[in-house]
Amino acid sequence: MSGVVAVVGLGYIGLPTAAVLARAGHQVIGVDVSDRHVDAVNAGEVPFVEPDLAEHVLAAVQAGRLTAQKETPEADVYIIAVPTPFAEGYRADLRYVDAATDALVPHLRGGELVILESTSPPGATQHVADRVSAARPDLTTGVDGGDVDVDIAHCPERVLPGRVMVELVENDRIVGGLTPRAARRARDLYATFCRGQIFLTDATTAEMAKLTENAFRDVNIAFANELSVIAERVGVDVFELIELANKHPRVNILQPGPGVGGHCIAVDPWFIVSAAPEEARLIRTAREVNDAKPERVVTQVLDAVNGAVSPTIAALGLAFKADIDDLRESPALAITAELARRRPDATVLAVEPNIRELPESLSSLANVRLASLGEAQEQADVATLLVDHREFREHGWAGRAPVVDTRGLWRDHRG
Repeated sequence: MSGVVAVVGLGYIGLPTAAVLARAGHQVIGVDVSDRHVDAVNAGEVPFVEPDLAEHVLAAVQAGRLTAQKETPEADVYIIAVPTPFAEGYRADLRYVDAATDALVPHLRGGELVILESTSPPGATQHVADRVSAARPDLTTGVDGGDVDVDIAHCPERVLPGRVMVELVENDRIVGGLTPRAARRARDLYATFCRGQIFLTDATTAEMAKLTENAFRDVNIAFANELSVIAERVGVDVFELIELANKHPRVNILQPGPGVGGHCIAVDPWFIVSAAPEEARLIRTAREVNDAKPERVVTQVLDAVNGAVSPTIAALGLAFKADIDDLRESPALAITAELARRRPDATVLAVEPNIRELPESLSSLANVRLASLGEAQEQADVATLLVDHREFREHGWAGRAPVVDTRGLWRDHRG
């Protein structure tokens, strides 16, 4: 075993990673700035929705192999799993990575392994090493071919929300080290729970691999979203169109939607664009196509209630994908807020079965309230289906109002 593993960041990736490491027999200390997350983990509970995570956390806590705290401890391995949001100009904001690095630096004695799991732009792992070296000139990271006191590697997550506990174990992993030894040490750690293949490379290639995977998805979603706009212009059903085109043995078009959200696909391609702005033309265009889709949905909904006095608008789904509570970069959330702002006389019913209270971006708007599907069906003058949650798939739409269906689920009810 690797001794004590400290997982810094107990969010949608960090907490599942901490749980599977603990279940694999490691002694794991989770670190988070949130009292809510720390208290939940220490109680054997989870602070967000992710299938099967709760049982893993409870078992690890009861076995005494997983605890959580706000202070960074001494450890043999540090895994940094904190957010990397946007900075100005769609560049990566590394302030949370920097804070995590700065917090662990005083505890380094030599011999530790530091793994950056956060999705990062090219050069971020080297940036961590430079920060360690600047704060601790008594230590080396081996990047100049000298002795190695602290090994530093990048191992990006490659999981789908809603399937994290399966895919953490089953999916292949890419490990990029600043040195070959760092890559091997990180591989040996992940091999204690990962059943997929683990491929070794350098840190920058590993960083680019994760960004490339999500940019590929983004480009293909943009094709579907642009196709939906064209189909509307020429008067055909885009969902039927895609279904028929996919009958070709070498065609597999993805489904359109209200935009692209989440902590990966909506963000990561911009990191490639910022690294090579003149060359990343297709990737930039795909981002622009997908980022423009929410405004088109807003226009469709407002057109449907044009002329109505104090209408009731139902926004069905706030998460960025089905059957989770993750609202990060969600186009559905942005659409709901924009509808409320554009029609302050309207009542906007936000129907999201996976949350118990509205996020601040909606609760701050006086004309938005959380509602059930039943209320929406009874009261709405127009509805827009933004997320194909299980509840919507199972119950269907029994309301009188027309539906702006961005998911192709209730096509018979479209206005």
